[in-house]
Amino acid sequence: MASTYTPLGVELQATGENAGTWGTKTNTNLQIIEQITGGYTTQAVSDSGDTTLSVSDGSTGATLSHRVIEFTGSLTAGRNVTIPLDVQNFYVLKNATSGSQVVTFKYATGTGTSAAVPNGKTVIAYAKADDGTNPNITMVEFGGDVVDDTSPQLGGNLDTNSFMIDFDDAHGIRDENGAEQLIFETTGSAVNHIDITNAATGAGAQIGAVGDDSNLNLRLRPKGTGLIEAMGATNPGSIQLNCENNSHGIKLTSPPHSSSQSYEIKFPTANIAAGTFLKVDSITGSGTTAVGQLTFDSTPINTGKAIAMAFIFG
Repeated sequence: MASTYTPLGVELQATGENAGTWGTKTNTNLQIIEQITGGYTTQAVSDSGDTTLSVSDGSTGATLSHRVIEFTGSLTAGRNVTIPLDVQNFYVLKNATSGSQVVTFKYATGTGTSAAVPNGKTVIAYAKADDGTNPNITMVEFGGDVVDDTSPQLGGNLDTNSFMIDFDDAHGIRDENGAEQLIFETTGSAVNHIDITNAATGAGAQIGAVGDDSNLNLRLRPKGTGLIEAMGATNPGSIQLNCENNSHGIKLTSPPHSSSQSYEIKFPTANIAAGTFLKVDSITGSGTTAVGQLTFDSTPINTGKAIAMAFIFG
């Protein structure tokens, strides 16, 4: 009865055969097993089609009979490295090819899953041989150094574990399209900063100025001729000026949408003075988009105007 071979080339000798060479064959088998359990080899990946890995029965040196395989070569597109359908083993695979291309480790035929190894990455790939037609390969990517990963992705929420996230000056957070969403700028020897606090039902979220200084301003800065807007929602936009206990306050509220008003009021350019009142001194433009210039005025109200105001205001 002749010897048979495992999918990775280990010779299974039949009883009574290989007289005089049994020891040599056993030693070769042990060398193959040693390669399978911990051997390292490189494999050049073809840039003109699939690279097919095969097994040399009863011989050492087959790429598939090594635990660690490093893919090499210069690639202009993603390429496949295929293995026989009956191979069942796990491998440490490193994509060391040039050209920034993915190398996919897969079975020669079938529609089972495969291991797409990103350029510069090292993964563990388990060839299951779990189906005679469509076997699957599963992959686990090593964590590695984030510095080497040009597009790292989280598998869950990031918990900073009471540590900080450090941002370089003029860097920050981008959206899913790569557009800047939040940029942080640094100040030398900074001791003050912004604090953002969420809120429970019935209370508003808060942005505050905090730090080492006892008294801090919170500064908002538009760009160019842009504005700082208090946007409306169900009601017109309002700015509320609270008392020091934040228990009550007064509001400055925009006219409702139905009035179609977009006028502008400019405060006086002169120094404030006692005994004066604000009045519209001049108007630029007209209608709903007019610009009114306020001034401090101390001109007495004449009797006629006073009587008219008495009728109007009661």
